[in-house]
Amino acid sequence: MTEHTTSYYAASANKYEPFPTLSESITCDVCVVGGGYTGLSSALHLAEMGYDVVLLESARIGFGASGRNGGQLVNSYSRDIDVIESNYGPDAARMLGSMMFEGGEIIRERIKRYQIDCDYRPGGLFVALNPKQLATLEEQKENWERYGNTQLELLDADAIAKEVNTDRYVGALLDRSGGHIHPLNLAIGEADAIRLNGGRVYEQSPVTRIQHSNPAVVSTEKGQVTARYVIVAGNAYLGDKVEPELAKRSMPCGTQVVTTEPLSAEVAQSLIPNNYCVEDCNYLLDYYRLTGDNRLLYGGGVVYGARDPDDVERLIMPKLLKTFPQLKGVKIDYRWTGNFLLTLSRMPQFGRLSGNIYYMQGYSGHGVTCTHLAGRLVSEALRGDAERFDAFAKLPHYPFPGGRNLRIPFTAMGAAYYSLRDRLGV
Repeated sequence: MTEHTTSYYAASANKYEPFPTLSESITCDVCVVGGGYTGLSSALHLAEMGYDVVLLESARIGFGASGRNGGQLVNSYSRDIDVIESNYGPDAARMLGSMMFEGGEIIRERIKRYQIDCDYRPGGLFVALNPKQLATLEEQKENWERYGNTQLELLDADAIAKEVNTDRYVGALLDRSGGHIHPLNLAIGEADAIRLNGGRVYEQSPVTRIQHSNPAVVSTEKGQVTARYVIVAGNAYLGDKVEPELAKRSMPCGTQVVTTEPLSAEVAQSLIPNNYCVEDCNYLLDYYRLTGDNRLLYGGGVVYGARDPDDVERLIMPKLLKTFPQLKGVKIDYRWTGNFLLTLSRMPQFGRLSGNIYYMQGYSGHGVTCTHLAGRLVSEALRGDAERFDAFAKLPHYPFPGGRNLRIPFTAMGAAYYSLRDRLGV
């Protein structure tokens, strides 16, 4: 039995009736492999459209990154629209730009429609540690406004000091269409919504094989699903054996998070008065926010190759105290790590493994909103309207240089270079 990690989210998750383990042979229209946001969004969109959907999760709903992340609703992609335009051309930029803010809208709609209790709070800050980063945020504001985001405000040093009680930042970009959530509770609520719409969800049902046939056959340890379509949505937890081609194009990476003891309402409000979520502009960025019960949740750093660090608290506390020295001596109640899936281009990878087997993966640390968009796009594709799905599927999916053995050191060397640039402010 694979249970949730010992995170703050798992400890404070809404109670739900566990889903059964698949132990028989069944049939359906669409079999979704993976119970994170990509799979949940796909299954829910399809169930709402009337498809007979089966979702298979190897552990518990939201076991991976979807139930462990920083809980921030950050718009766009891990590469912003100016990079997309430069690398892939104006047509790709127009298509992807038109979808940049849709994932967050889907999440808010889900929360409202299904009354999901996940501590949603609006508003997010991108904070700059030097003038170069602030200039980048000015460009980001212009780019996002070109694609319809009218909820942006640039803050100078005095204004950001009123929003975050630290002297580290020279300015910020406030995105009022961003926000933050309890991510595991969102996942649990979406799984319940799939059940409400007639979908079947199975936990503790790891997939061992996907037979590329028509219909396809998805085998688990104790059962199998015969389906017209399969959606592979395992991301960093899919492993190398089920679909080896997908593993070649991506690399699991770990990130670390800590959560303090509950703070008094006065102390919590003094740190982030308007309860926005915050992320900085470094290549290996820090991110933090307040939880629904007034803890400070603080994360950052990347472990290439998804090695579990020996001491998450030792890695994160210096960052936390550099931002908020007034919290010296605060107790850490929870510390955990989780994997996300990195791609060489930092763009998500959508596509088809065969005519009836689809996949979406590799959000590169920027997945909360884009996964929800992915579910909508694959549901459109199965319905016969693949234009928006194919806008992503047409992007090149590069393998990591050096193959499996060298992808970790090569990527870590690149990260070290960019981290040095961040520290030097160049």
